[in-house]
Amino acid sequence: MTGTPTVTRSPPALIPPAGPTPGGTLPLSSIDKMVASLVNLIQVFPPSSLSAAHNDQRAAAAVAAMRNGFARALVPYYPVAGRVAPSGLVVDCTGEGIWFVEAAASCALADVDGLEGCPLLIPAELLLSCPPPGKKLDGFILMAQVTSFTCGGFAVGISFSHAVFDGQGAAQFLKAVGELARGLPELSVAPVWNRDAMPDPPVSPSPQQLTEFTFVTQVADISAASIERVKDEFKEKQAAATSTGEGCSTFDAVTAVVFKCRALALAAALPDDAELRVGFAAGTRHLLRGVLPAVDGYYGSSVYLACFSRTSRAVREAALAELVGAVRVAKDAVPARFTDWMRGGVGHYTVPLDYSTMILSNWRRLGFDEVDYGFGVPGYVFPFNEHVNFVGELYYVRPPAPRRGGVRVVLHCVEQPHAAVFASELAKFS
Repeated sequence: MTGTPTVTRSPPALIPPAGPTPGGTLPLSSIDKMVASLVNLIQVFPPSSLSAAHNDQRAAAAVAAMRNGFARALVPYYPVAGRVAPSGLVVDCTGEGIWFVEAAASCALADVDGLEGCPLLIPAELLLSCPPPGKKLDGFILMAQVTSFTCGGFAVGISFSHAVFDGQGAAQFLKAVGELARGLPELSVAPVWNRDAMPDPPVSPSPQQLTEFTFVTQVADISAASIERVKDEFKEKQAAATSTGEGCSTFDAVTAVVFKCRALALAAALPDDAELRVGFAAGTRHLLRGVLPAVDGYYGSSVYLACFSRTSRAVREAALAELVGAVRVAKDAVPARFTDWMRGGVGHYTVPLDYSTMILSNWRRLGFDEVDYGFGVPGYVFPFNEHVNFVGELYYVRPPAPRRGGVRVVLHCVEQPHAAVFASELAKFS
């Protein structure tokens, strides 16, 4: 390829539901209202047998089937075709539909490193849908853009409202789109709204004074060998302390690594007694059985923000096995703390949003990399949320195929003066 790759986009168009849908309003849950934000992700589909011949007609047919899948899915998922009301409390079931854009890149996926690099060789903004000029994003629930590449591969950019979906719920909806695009007669999982059945504690978190940071985006691969080494260290520590040799999860090991590496990167910027915090979104669907009439198929936000902290010096000097233990204690506390929140407990969902805090999300099992719109499953899925600059964020994703094994971490949590040290420390675990 010669020259800078370009992306030619069609004008945004609304895809309405394929059939009649109910009107009126539906309430959002208390958690929906607390986590309301915009989430962007890009699914990268390598050339499949369907498009290997580089046949434009075949690619057009695949995109048309995908559009049809969205239209059909918006019938059972009819709230998604509506808009979040200006109050932020309900969804207006207007049936307007979702914004959809078709686009074509001037290059092959291989020419832009499969969209795996950082920074991207095609600006992510060109791979994400947007409404027409003059139309505001206010109230939208989902937008999609499918970009075809000259090799026959695709990138699908999705933007969704966290007020209506959590990550697992958004993946559930996209899987439904894929099932209907592929011609399945019915969905494997029926959608469930039931937001009014969620607990609504009377005390809400106090608003915080937010500071905007200039975070840089980085990508680091934590190898399977490094993860196993941390797991072994923790198991040995447990065996020495309790004679049980209890193990830990990949999530625990990677979180300990990232926490320590970030503390080392910020050593010159923060005093030794500064409190460093890790917040993470813990799934609670299993704790909602008996609370919601139906949990399977529920696509609203059902995450609890767990948190733990240590001083900067303590994190820098701690063995990784010790930090793994801190992660596990925070995880083990989630059921009791979430139950306390459901009963009206105060002080939940509140984490200081400053440079000392990082919030992480584990996308490895949400299901975004299992979506098949008719051209196979993605080889790589990654978030793009550089608009969030008031708190550091990290995402755990699956490494691009075929380099499976280990964990890829997409990081947006340090400013430029600390980025080089952070990358250097993380590289020790690659």
